Amino acid sequence: MNATTEEIIELALALPSDARAMLAERLVESLDPIDDEQVRSLWALEAKRRVEELRSGAVEAIPAEEVFAEMRALSK
Repeated sequence: MNATTEEIIELALALPSDARAMLAERLVESLDPIDDEQVRSLWALEAKRRVEELRSGAVEAIPAEEVFAEMRALSK
């Protein structure tokens, strides 16, 4: 089979959501192969950045209950 990129995309979009998620994960992994230690290091840096934003007042935390309520309202 000699499918074009567009045909492959159409086939992928027709998959069930769990299969699309798995496919997306595999595709992303193939683009930027980094090891677990790099991932942990990057997440630690991101966590520190976010904590600093909260402590400095640059951003304001939103209670989880409010976030979940808003998401439920949007999905109706």
